[in-house]
Amino acid sequence: MLFTLVVTVFACITARAQVNKDQMIADWQRAKAFTKAYLDAMPEDGYKSVKPTPEMRSFAGQMLHIADGNYFLIGSVTGKPGPLKGSAEQLIPQTKEATTKAVMDSYDYVINLLQTLTPEQMQAKGKVEGAEITASVAFNKAFEHQTHHRGQTVAYLRLKGVTPPGEMLF
Repeated sequence: MLFTLVVTVFACITARAQVNKDQMIADWQRAKAFTKAYLDAMPEDGYKSVKPTPEMRSFAGQMLHIADGNYFLIGSVTGKPGPLKGSAEQLIPQTKEATTKAVMDSYDYVINLLQTLTPEQMQAKGKVEGAEITASVAFNKAFEHQTHHRGQTVAYLRLKGVTPPGEMLF
């Protein structure tokens, strides 16, 4: 009877972890589509030239910073670094085509890695800037980071006279 109870509890925990992981994958896929809509909305000539103030990043810089965050936060905890040997923000030309590809590649990296990790790997801990966190928390932090920086680009689009894409909650 104890064995049956242990197996049942383990099965429930595993099933719940899979549901949570499936939701995370769906959220990251939606975030990728939402970010792509922002990348598509900005005209080519706004990628490098539009900055709300001189000391701020360009639109392309903000988007490439998202890519850097995706690679850094997830790679740091999982030990599976992204493909770039350095910062996307510094390596990638700030053109519409190059920026879009680099940012979409970073979302594919996150989504593909998320799809391959086991529940045990999602709970494994790693360090990010001195904080010890699980891979699951790292995915959530990376999601928060990309949402924050994508949201900042609303002002960039408005400065260029572009209406930002509508919310994509589902």
